[in-house]
Amino acid sequence: MDLIISGLSKTYGNGVKALDNVSLTIPTGMFGLLGPNGAGKSTLMRILATLQEADAGSAMLGDLDVLNNKEAVRKVLGYLPQEFGVYPRVSAYQMLDHIALLKGVTKGGERKELVEALLQKVNLWEHRKRRIAGFSGGMKQRFGIAQSLIGEPKLIIVDEPTAGLDPGERNRFYNLLTEIGENVVVILSTHIVQDVQELCSKMAIINKGKLLFAGSPNDALREIDGRVWEKTITKSELEQYTKAHQLISNKLVAGKPVIHVLGDHAPAEGFLKTAPTLEDVFFTHISSDMTTPVHA
Repeated sequence: MDLIISGLSKTYGNGVKALDNVSLTIPTGMFGLLGPNGAGKSTLMRILATLQEADAGSAMLGDLDVLNNKEAVRKVLGYLPQEFGVYPRVSAYQMLDHIALLKGVTKGGERKELVEALLQKVNLWEHRKRRIAGFSGGMKQRFGIAQSLIGEPKLIIVDEPTAGLDPGERNRFYNLLTEIGENVVVILSTHIVQDVQELCSKMAIINKGKLLFAGSPNDALREIDGRVWEKTITKSELEQYTKAHQLISNKLVAGKPVIHVLGDHAPAEGFLKTAPTLEDVFFTHISSDMTTPVHA
């Protein structure tokens, strides 16, 4: 089942155009939505989660009209926002049981079986009696995934899930999302390139409300293959190179800036051709002089 988004637009009262005629087809599986903070990702996620109205456009999940049949959408939706509230003194088991009841699982035995299975799935069974307020960031995110799976959803939306997680928790979260994404549409909205590289076979890049790229990570890498050049410079040279070349990115390695520059030929002496990364793709597309959108 595909999620087909057509001409979706949203402008806020202050004049900010959060979404500008976005069209995108999202298939079953893990789909990465990349963009910097303020790109329009969260607005798109909230519209698809029926929490916000669009100004124009449509979104269809199979034959289900996402924008005009919100009650039906909520029955097949799992949503993990960037921050979600819980009752601080309630245990993980009690909270999941309560959410399952709200989602229509009214039979006690069925609900008990569901809650226990979900806690096992997200590796929180041994912590089921603990108050959620005392959970680590990663445990809270795993609990969030558990609550999003109630009701056998067909669409799961996960907004900035790994921000603030340590590497161990992040890997556990990756594994869990990968397992979930085998049979449903899972949209992973993030500004962390590694999240998409690790998890997603399809992706899109959005910036300033516009869709800049849609396809597979491999397609994105092929677009700039053979055109990325690398050089290690001194910190005092950084401003000079920034003015003279189209820098994709710079990062410190052993205390020295390593810059990546986009070009058909070596930009200057000392530059070496290097294999592109998804981070190079990301910064190439959101750079100010490459904002022509490519629609799916």
